[in-house]
Amino acid sequence: MSEETYILETADPILFCGVNNANIHLLKVLFPKIRIIARGNVIKAMGDDADVADFIKKLSLIEQHITRFNTINDAVIIDLVKGKEPLVINTDNLILYGLNGKAITARTENQQKLVKAFTNHDLMFAVGPAGSGKTYTAIALAVSALKNKQVRKIILSRPAVEAGEKLGFLPGDMKDKIDPYLQPLYDALEDMIPPFKLKEYLETHVIQIAPLAFMRGRTLSDAVIILDEAQNTTSQQIKMFLTRLGFNSKMIVTGDITQIDLPNAKQSGLIDAMHILKDVKGIAHIEFDKQDIVRHKLVSRIVEAYEKRTEQN
Repeated sequence: MSEETYILETADPILFCGVNNANIHLLKVLFPKIRIIARGNVIKAMGDDADVADFIKKLSLIEQHITRFNTINDAVIIDLVKGKEPLVINTDNLILYGLNGKAITARTENQQKLVKAFTNHDLMFAVGPAGSGKTYTAIALAVSALKNKQVRKIILSRPAVEAGEKLGFLPGDMKDKIDPYLQPLYDALEDMIPPFKLKEYLETHVIQIAPLAFMRGRTLSDAVIILDEAQNTTSQQIKMFLTRLGFNSKMIVTGDITQIDLPNAKQSGLIDAMHILKDVKGIAHIEFDKQDIVRHKLVSRIVEAYEKRTEQN
């Protein structure tokens, strides 16, 4: 007889155990000779040496599946226990699996160009209208790289320029003022990472979300770094950001040059940087357009209407 303890490190214990411990009950049926006790992220197994060793091995396979796909069901558990490869639907242009096994894919031609550029370049500019998926795709690529241990951290940043509001008049400390402005970045992460794991990543600074000003003086190595809303940087700010790139890092700069909120008609640093760096080897430039818009169909029509007005003026 032996007793072994298995600790869940990458899978959400609630997802692993199932509603009302349904998955644990299934494992008890599949391993009738083993006494199984599950508490939080700790699973204890007691039984014959060979049976316990096999059980621990199968737990590892189940955890790996959940970590990759963010979902599990009875059929998959049974297949893994029996040593069969679970049926996985082939998804074209897959980036990663989000919550509940949702396949997050590059859905348009320019999103696919960004995915390809991420493989072959260390610095990418992804510019286009709202709703074209440039930021969401960039964050998906970053999360995928983190899950695959290609990098050790993700750093997400935005310039603290408000669209028609003054942060100084908002209540609370600096974090309270800044967090709502950074919320779109949190929203994307919450689509891709289980809540318990995202909380851990944020608390341990594996994922860092901060205003652009906080990047000064840092060298960002072994990371995927994303600058969102880059059209609202000055030339000095974006130069400061771009020169933070360290070893084994990739940087994605996203923005929409039709939505510049800089005061006093300042020149956008994004436009300036794209012009200066257009012929620099190792930098990719991907231009999204209204054909890439994946939000409500009205968003595409709204963008098109504003484009027509701009052309008329």
